[in-house]
Amino acid sequence: MTDGKIDAYLALRSDGGRLLVARERIRLLEAVAEHRSITKAAKATGFSYKTAWEAVDAINNLLPTPAFLTKAGGRVGGGAEVTEAGRRLIATFHRLEERLARISTVIAEEGTEGLENALLWTIGRKISARNVFQTEVVEVRRWPVDVEVTLRVSEDAAIRSIVTNASVEDLDLTLGRRVLALVKASFVHLLAAEEAAGRRRNAFPGRVLSRLDAEVNSEVRVDIGGGKTIVAVVPRAHVEDLGLVEGDAVTAAFDADHVILAVD
Repeated sequence: MTDGKIDAYLALRSDGGRLLVARERIRLLEAVAEHRSITKAAKATGFSYKTAWEAVDAINNLLPTPAFLTKAGGRVGGGAEVTEAGRRLIATFHRLEERLARISTVIAEEGTEGLENALLWTIGRKISARNVFQTEVVEVRRWPVDVEVTLRVSEDAAIRSIVTNASVEDLDLTLGRRVLALVKASFVHLLAAEEAAGRRRNAFPGRVLSRLDAEVNSEVRVDIGGGKTIVAVVPRAHVEDLGLVEGDAVTAAFDADHVILAVD
C-alpha cells in the first residue's frame, strides 16, 4: 500500500494451492490468442520459451479442457491457439480482477485496521511435484489394507492410486470427489512399446514434446493427449538407449503407490 493506494494482485490457485494463473499467465494466454504462436507470445510477454511451455502445460493439466491447442508442427514450428475454455479463463480473471480492484479501493479509503486476516487470503502453498492433474474420483475398490482409487483425468485417461483405508476416510474419497493427483517427475518411467504392452495401470502412450539433457539425467516432456502432458526425469543413458527425440512415440508410466492425492 503506497500513497493511499493498494496494488491488488490476483492469483488463482488450484484446490491444492498450486498456482494456476496470475497476471503473467493471462498475458501469455492473450498473446497466444493474438499471435497464434507460443514462440511469438513468449517473446511478446518476456517469457523464456521453456517457461512459456511450462505455463501452458500447467494450465492445461489443471483445467477440465485445454486452454491451449497446438497445431501441426507443435514445438518445432507449428502454431497455437487459445480454446474457448482459455478465453473463458481470461474473461473470468479480468472480471475477478475488476472486483478485487473495487474492494482494494474501499480498503484504501477506509484503512486496513482489523483486516489483517483478510489480507492473508492470498498466501498459498507451493508444491514440488512437476505433474499435477485435476481429477475426479470414478471408482474406489477396497481391500483389507489398501484401496485402489481410479481418478478420471480426461475422457480418455485415468490415473490409479493406491492409498490406505484411513486415507480414503480422511480425504473423503467418494465418487465424484474432485482431487489433485501429484506425481514427481523422478517417479515417471519411459517405456518403449514392447515394454509398455503388459502394463495395465498408469501407462500413458504419447509423443515426446521436448528433451533436455544434463550430465546424469534427462527431462522429457510427453504429450499424452487431451491437452495433458507428463514430465519425466530419468537417467540420460536410458533416454539415449531408447533414442528418443521430439515427435517419437513413448509411454510414460508410474506406479500407483507413487501417486499423491490432495483435497481442499
